[in-house]
Amino acid sequence: MNFKRKLLHFFLLLLLVVPINVYAYSNKVILGGQNIGIEVHSDGIMVVGFYKVDDVYLGRNAGIDIGDRIIKIANQKVSSIAEMVTAINQSIDNSKVKMTILKGNKETDVTLNLVKDNNDVYKTGLYVKDEITGIGTLTYIDPETKIFGALGHEIVEANSNSKFEIKEGKIFNSKVTGTIKSEGNTTGEKNAIFNKNIVYGNIKENTINGIYGNYTSEFNNNNLIEIANPSEIVLGEASLLTVLSGNEVKEYKINILKINTSSKTKNILFEITDDTLLDVTNGVIKGMSGSPIIQNNKLIGAVTHAIVNDNEKGYGIFITTMLEEGEN
Repeated sequence: MNFKRKLLHFFLLLLLVVPINVYAYSNKVILGGQNIGIEVHSDGIMVVGFYKVDDVYLGRNAGIDIGDRIIKIANQKVSSIAEMVTAINQSIDNSKVKMTILKGNKETDVTLNLVKDNNDVYKTGLYVKDEITGIGTLTYIDPETKIFGALGHEIVEANSNSKFEIKEGKIFNSKVTGTIKSEGNTTGEKNAIFNKNIVYGNIKENTINGIYGNYTSEFNNNNLIEIANPSEIVLGEASLLTVLSGNEVKEYKINILKINTSSKTKNILFEITDDTLLDVTNGVIKGMSGSPIIQNNKLIGAVTHAIVNDNEKGYGIFITTMLEEGEN
């Protein structure tokens, strides 16, 4: 009997000290809304297209597909276009070069035929990319962990329409210089200038739920806002924070139309009701991704997608989804 009592006491202690579904993020975060410049470098060199050489697609004939990543030339690791060009010139054998590529996460060796042009330059027939630069909106900074979240969706390479697998990246200062309105099936966008010397943080992850990393610059600890669970979100009035000119973050009215708990990123369907915002953008535009969504003085989500042909409407992701992803 005494043993049973001790065993019961032990299990009761376990229940008290072992948390279930507890996440490390804070229940209050630093509110974002600032426009940010974004630069990411690829994990491998991404193939984004092909061109014909002597009327032949050399890359396709070698078994290379758009979205594949080149990681080695003749067994020599390469991580930039400059390294790739140097390695090719050092490894040509009878106008051929061996490449190791990643198809998804699977390594494959291929042999690429090269063609020398009239200037004695070898042509590969490949369009490649090793970095992407753009703009977006900072959503939050966790004051305890100094982890930031932005965009609310993944960075995609436009030509291949593939997720850009990153090795490293940074967010930095940018200033909005103007906007192009959304019209019909064309989504508008923010225009901005960059100052890459003013770095705010390092990007560690590019995920379906946003980009995340360590915020290394100073931030205002007084600009805290409480986090809302999805169950607290209701249909009706809310607002979003974004920059339309310079670096000034302003709040604009929206109306939440639908809440979807089954989607990964399109959780909050909303329409813009603020005349000032509509006059400038005519709806959701590129660069607005990551703009915080607020309701009842709590952070509930972030803008993620525009809706083509219905410019005033857009989608947002739950903030709890972003916070959980950022802590993984």
